[in-house]
Amino acid sequence: MKTVSGSKGNSRTAARREASTATLGMVASRAGVSPSTVSRILNGTAVVSALKRAAVDAAIAELGFVPNPMARGLAGGRTLSVGVVTPTIDSPFYGVALRGIEEELSRAGYSPLIASARFDATEEARCIEVLRSRRVDGIIVLDGWLGPQALRAHAQALPMVVTGRQLKAPNLFALSCDNFEGGRLATQHLLDLGHRRIAFITGDPQHPDANERLAGYRAALEAAGLTFKPGLVVAGEFHEASGLAAVERLLDSRQRFTALFAANDQMAFGAALGLHRRGLRIPDDVSLVGYDDIASALYAAPPLSTVRQSGHEVGQLAAAAMLQLLAGEKPRAALPAPRFISRESTGAPRSA
Repeated sequence: MKTVSGSKGNSRTAARREASTATLGMVASRAGVSPSTVSRILNGTAVVSALKRAAVDAAIAELGFVPNPMARGLAGGRTLSVGVVTPTIDSPFYGVALRGIEEELSRAGYSPLIASARFDATEEARCIEVLRSRRVDGIIVLDGWLGPQALRAHAQALPMVVTGRQLKAPNLFALSCDNFEGGRLATQHLLDLGHRRIAFITGDPQHPDANERLAGYRAALEAAGLTFKPGLVVAGEFHEASGLAAVERLLDSRQRFTALFAANDQMAFGAALGLHRRGLRIPDDVSLVGYDDIASALYAAPPLSTVRQSGHEVGQLAAAAMLQLLAGEKPRAALPAPRFISRESTGAPRSA
């Protein structure tokens, strides 16, 4: 029994030794392709037939080949890492966007290095410099605060993908969301229900997202023949506490409104708490609309009507665009048009 056991152990040791000594060239020979083809498949940049890809996958499995990311990176002059600058890490929207980025990059053998800019342009610039010092191959900026000139300057040094912007520059790809249309859709939904006094909680006025959603709100009102009333617009900062503070200011101002549109779901949740504390029911007294359709919107009480913008999809498409830039290709990523999701937080006003 001991002899048999030793034989099995020797077999396992031999198998491990064979796997550890398998090279990229051996995989290429077994699959009947060139080493460069194997390398491009591993990097996620190859455009090959399904048959060739299957042959390479089979050869890797048979030989037990384990790619060495560091060696691959050094051979190609890359670190196989991508820097990601996010406004915040703990946001339910940006959290799922980061997950989408990680999933897409990992399929191509890349890893993200994540830095939080805390909704501040100066901190965002510092994060980019730190990531560049780590020799990342490219940088993704999620809804950043830096101006166009600064982003174009950084793109001269390495590939960049920015979301929530409309920019054009060499080595830079902007993945823009149609925030104007999203703001218009949300307001139009309330107008279609019969609301005429619609309040709006906007986001940080320094960021394009907030201004574009406000513009969509105004456009829908004007198309309906309604006068824009600045007193019905209050500023927020895209988080729950700011939504609560904004609705309290709105209610204290004695402005009359039957519906409220918040520029993101998190502010809508804060606003809902503020309405509840003042004895106002949703949607009986005030209809409420958010923006983003984060996961918890479906489980709010009542479930929140909102504009769907998938953070996960934003992350996946941003990462896909970065991989295309790194492969020397022109990115083809495009976000789908925003879509309104009607739930129980909206209804017809009691009185027009």
